[in-house]
Amino acid sequence: MSLILGTSGEFFGLDIGVSGIRLVQLHGGSRPKTLVKYAYVPLETKLAQSDSKADLQKLAQTVSQLVNQAHVSTKDVAVGIPSNRVFTTVADVDRLPRNELEKAIDFQADSLIPTPLAESKVDWALIGDSPTDKTKQEILLSSVPNSFVENRLDMLESIGLNVIAFEPDNLAVARAIGGANTSAQLIIDVGHRSTDMVIVLGDIPHLTRNIPTGVEAIIRSAEQNLSIDAKQAEQFVFKFGLSKDKLEGQVFEAISGTIDLLTSEIEKSIKFFQTRYNGTKVENIVVTGGASVIPEFPLYLANKFSLNVEIGNSWKNVAYSADRQNELLAISNQFGVAVGLAERL
Repeated sequence: MSLILGTSGEFFGLDIGVSGIRLVQLHGGSRPKTLVKYAYVPLETKLAQSDSKADLQKLAQTVSQLVNQAHVSTKDVAVGIPSNRVFTTVADVDRLPRNELEKAIDFQADSLIPTPLAESKVDWALIGDSPTDKTKQEILLSSVPNSFVENRLDMLESIGLNVIAFEPDNLAVARAIGGANTSAQLIIDVGHRSTDMVIVLGDIPHLTRNIPTGVEAIIRSAEQNLSIDAKQAEQFVFKFGLSKDKLEGQVFEAISGTIDLLTSEIEKSIKFFQTRYNGTKVENIVVTGGASVIPEFPLYLANKFSLNVEIGNSWKNVAYSADRQNELLAISNQFGVAVGLAERL
């Protein structure tokens, strides 16, 4: 699924995140693709969030410097769209021939998406039979405001890049770290300011959500409840985390309220999925992003939901030399979006 689609062939994935920009270039026409390049540069938070011309110019310069320093061999790029900018839903539609189906979906989308159809880029992908009405089929429907896509497109074209696709970040992450098994799997990507949740069945997303709670909120909880500065709060969160035995459990007590806000939303998502897909249970959870390295966070989730929880590996479907394994695994939790974009076929 993409919101703009152009040529295929050699391209790289570009993730413009809240606190950094990441790119990955892979080679090959099928999995596993081979790693060619990866690169990262930190970013001022306001640049990633701003739509002002001045900030977009600064953002363009930063992307250009990263691409040049990485010596990427192509100008074609697949670009991630922050999930909080994208509306995504699962909808039931009538079984119709392809040409009629497109018209029917446009008509239905107008009543589903939060922005006017004329002001939105809309894309959809067939999932399969509707689980609630056997006379219908279900689709995954995404929309993003034209203004955001056009600003990003203009910004990237201004530095000589050719955008072949825009794709929601959460779908890219699901491609990179999701399993190709038949069971339902919940992927949780805890970012700087928000958390993406995707439930995949096989390798197809069936539910996506973006929750406005991320690592920043967890650190802020430690800062406020322990009366320490932000830098020390960050150190405490990533050193002691949810351990009740370390520092007399003070950090656990300080951040558990925010963690529970997150787990409450996870629980709602699981219940919604298992209600819609009656009889299909979420079998395991895969965690990536910043919170995946908070001590005992995965264990906390495992105990909370009585499910197997594993740390996602963004490079699981990428071929690379064995001597790079430690280097790549150390940054795996940061590169899910960029790898997933680069893995598009």
